[in-house]
Amino acid sequence: MIRQEARRLGFSFCGFSKAQFLEEEAGRLENWLNRNMHGEMAYMANHFDKRLDPRLLVPGAKSIVSLLYNYFPDQDIAAANDTLRISKYAYGQDYHHVIKDKLKALSDFIRMEIGDVQGRAFVDSAPVMDKAWAVKSGLGWMGKNANLINKGHGSFFFIAELIIDLEIERDGPVKDHCGTCTACIDACPTEAIIEPYVVDGSKCISYFTIELKKEIPQEYHGKLDDWVFGCDVCQDVCPWNRFSKPHQEPLFSPNLDILAKEKREWLEMTEEVFAVMTKHSPISRTGLDGMKRNILAAGGQL
Repeated sequence: MIRQEARRLGFSFCGFSKAQFLEEEAGRLENWLNRNMHGEMAYMANHFDKRLDPRLLVPGAKSIVSLLYNYFPDQDIAAANDTLRISKYAYGQDYHHVIKDKLKALSDFIRMEIGDVQGRAFVDSAPVMDKAWAVKSGLGWMGKNANLINKGHGSFFFIAELIIDLEIERDGPVKDHCGTCTACIDACPTEAIIEPYVVDGSKCISYFTIELKKEIPQEYHGKLDDWVFGCDVCQDVCPWNRFSKPHQEPLFSPNLDILAKEKREWLEMTEEVFAVMTKHSPISRTGLDGMKRNILAAGGQL
């Protein structure tokens, strides 16, 4: 019943896992943090215990409802204008708002059909290890690029959760189908995938162009492969993404006011124009100064 409603709301997949301590992930996360692979993302070191145990985040939690929402576009226009490249997830409106509304609707449905079910909805908005829960819910496996991969549909999905106090029959994990493939590792422009399944976040182009607030290290200038907001390289080269299917979400339709801008237009843009143009876009997150910094580091010239 929950799966059917999730599908009606536009989610591609829905799976269930038990709310419990993530024992395997605990050691990996600690090691990752100790090696400073989170760079300037200080929030990744916060709430360590809650990140690993959803029952500390949502008291009384019994189940994780993991959901995937497709954002794969019907055309790749990231490099269509003057070589600027923007991640596919940022083509349209900010996914946080789009998916949060759907999570609320699913929560309301569960309460209406089942009764007093308590919990919280999350979409990349709290210390929740969403990929780990999606794996445990059988929605895919963790790829060597540390992205969740679904065998039939690839990896261009947003991941969201409902953490609730309702007992639900669990789904099990699926087999890892990466095999001997190293396409993502070989293709990463900054060699951020330092070994299979381990991404040094402090070397990732998405980190440089979105998370990092300081100047991009000089050693990476010219290595951004023309990406100025996010990066899709490790997904674009993944063989499983040949099965990706275009999304059906109108709010994720490409914003051509943003995607059609050439380098010079960005570099000469005013704060007022940027604020209006990116009001509902994920790109607002990096700010105009951040976009100009990214373009110059990627090889753009004034």
